[in-house]
Amino acid sequence: MAYRNGTYIAFHAEGNADPTASDIRYYRMIKAWHEHDKIEFKFVNSHEKTSAVRDSSLKATLRRSLVERLNNSRNMLLIIGDTTRFDTDWVPFEIGYAIDACKIPVIAVYTGYTSIRQPALLSNLWPVALGRRISNGTARVIHIPFKQAAIDDAIKQFDHTNLPKTGLEAYSVEAHRFFGISI
Repeated sequence: MAYRNGTYIAFHAEGNADPTASDIRYYRMIKAWHEHDKIEFKFVNSHEKTSAVRDSSLKATLRRSLVERLNNSRNMLLIIGDTTRFDTDWVPFEIGYAIDACKIPVIAVYTGYTSIRQPALLSNLWPVALGRRISNGTARVIHIPFKQAAIDDAIKQFDHTNLPKTGLEAYSVEAHRFFGISI
């Protein structure tokens, strides 16, 4: 059995190497929070637990690396932006493997929203792989805005032993206020 202490972060890179031109900028922001000495935001990044694999690597090599990272993860943080739903390659695979094989919760983080209270209203942003699993009841998902305090809490709270109750969970109004998020 794998030692499941990492957070797997999935995002749509849009096949772009420019770190400011896709959702990779949000991944890098999360890493910057983690690495900053004066910010209380710590987690184990599953991407750093295995050797790096370039996007130009053989698909089978990349897939093996993703599977190993997911197997060692306690949860998945899925960055959802305007184009995430258009990814037909790795994001759907990562979602499917995380939910179906690893049975880990998804922390759906929305980049364009300041608060999330009714996740179903955002279904037009979901990749098909996520929407299908929410509909059939296999996905356990907490939907949150891209806010440091909310992300930190979700990473610490939800894992393979403490799943959200359904695929459409959201933080309460009180939790939003606690995180400093206006509703």
